[in-house]
Amino acid sequence: MRTRHVNLLITLIAVVLFSFSCFCISRMTQTSNQLTNCRNHISEFKESILRLKNKTERNRQELLNAFKEMKLDISEKERDAQNAVEKKVNASDTNETVSDAFEVLKFFFPHLRKVDRIYPDVIMGREKTGVTFALGISTVNRGNYSYLKQTLTSILSRMTLPEEKDSVVIVSIADSNENYVKSVVDMITKKFKRQVTSGSLEVISIPAYFYPNISHAARSTDDSEKLESWRIKQVLDFCFLMLYAQPKAMYYLQLEDDILANKMYLTKITDFVHNITSNNWLYIEFSVLGFIGKLFKSEDLTDFVRFFLMFYKDKPIDLLLGDIFLVKMCTPGEALEKCIERNKHIRIRYKPSLFQHVGIQSSYPGREQYFKDIYY
Repeated sequence: MRTRHVNLLITLIAVVLFSFSCFCISRMTQTSNQLTNCRNHISEFKESILRLKNKTERNRQELLNAFKEMKLDISEKERDAQNAVEKKVNASDTNETVSDAFEVLKFFFPHLRKVDRIYPDVIMGREKTGVTFALGISTVNRGNYSYLKQTLTSILSRMTLPEEKDSVVIVSIADSNENYVKSVVDMITKKFKRQVTSGSLEVISIPAYFYPNISHAARSTDDSEKLESWRIKQVLDFCFLMLYAQPKAMYYLQLEDDILANKMYLTKITDFVHNITSNNWLYIEFSVLGFIGKLFKSEDLTDFVRFFLMFYKDKPIDLLLGDIFLVKMCTPGEALEKCIERNKHIRIRYKPSLFQHVGIQSSYPGREQYFKDIYY
C-alpha cells in the first residue's frame, strides 16, 4: 500500500515537472520569437537611420554645391561688372586726358574757345596708351607722289615684336582732300592690317576747324604768301600730332612721311637713352635733317608746343626748335661759345643717323628737294 502511494506521488511529481517544462519551453519559445522580432525591428531601424543619413549627406552635398555655384556665379558677375567699369573709366580717362592736352590750343586760338572738345577724327586704331615710344608721322597729299607706304614698311618691319608691342605709330592725315584720306586708309588697311588690329598703328585726321583763318594766303597768287601759308600749316600740323601723342607714351619720336629707318633703329634708340647718365636733356637728334628723328620726353611736349605756337607764323618748326635753346640756355651778353657748350648737354646728337630722307617731291606743290643726311 505504501509502495503504491509512493508511486502515485512520483507520478504526480513527474506530471508536474513535465507540465512545468512544457510551460518553460513555451515561454522560452515566445521570448525567443520576441527577441527575433526585436532584432528585426532594430535592424530595420538601423537601415532606416542609415538611409536617412545617406539622404541627408546627399542633400548636404547638393546644398554645398549649389552654394558654390551661386558664389562662383556672383563672383563672375561682380568681376565682369568691375572690368566693365574699369574699362569704361580707363577709356574715359584716356579720352579726357588727350582732350585736356588740346586745351592749350584755346589760349593761342580764340576761335577754338567755342569748341567744347578738341579731338582728332580717329579713323583707325585702338587708342593705345602706356607704351614706351610713340612715333608720329604727319602726311599730306603730294599729288602723284607718295612715300608713305615705303616709310611705314621701313618703320614697322625694322621693329622687333616686343618693340612693336611697346610702341605706337601714329599717322596723322593733315589734309582735307577726301580722296587722299581714303587712299591712305585703304592702303594701310590692306598693307598693315596686323599692326592696326594689334593697336600698334593708328590713323587720325586733323579736324578742319582746328586751323586759324590762313586760307587767304593759300589762295594767293603770290608764291611767297603760299609758301608762308604752307609753313604755318606745317607747324600747326606737328603741334596737333604732338599733343595727341603726349599722353600715350614715355617718349615721342618725330618722323616724316618720306624717310627710311636704319636696321634695329628702335633697339639702338632704346639702348642710347638708357645709357644717358643725366636726365636733363631736352631732345635727342637721331637725324640732322630738319624735324626728322627728334626724340622728346613726352612730359616736355606741351612746353615745346607752347613755344612753337607763340612763333608759328615766324619760322619753320625746325628753326624754332633751335631757338628754344637760345631762350633757355643763353643769357644776354655772354659768349656764344659758352652757350653752345651748355647746349651739348641738353641737345644730344646721335651718330650715325638712324633715318634718311628719301622724298624728292616736296609736300609744297611743285617743289623738289634733294636733301640727304650725310651721317646716315
